[in-house]
Amino acid sequence: MNIGDIIFQLFALLVPIAIIVAIIIFVRSSKKRKEQLDRIEEKLDRASGQSPKK
Repeated sequence: MNIGDIIFQLFALLVPIAIIVAIIIFVRSSKKRKEQLDRIEEKLDRASGQSPKK
């Protein structure tokens, strides 16, 4: 096996793994961002005297 084959196999293995990891990170950060926005909205509602939406 030469070095080119090894590099190609590593690349072919790492690309799908990197795509999956990127999707997981994106989903988790989107969920955390939504939770943070909900907390901020709740604090603003309390500060302005409005009842929270549910």
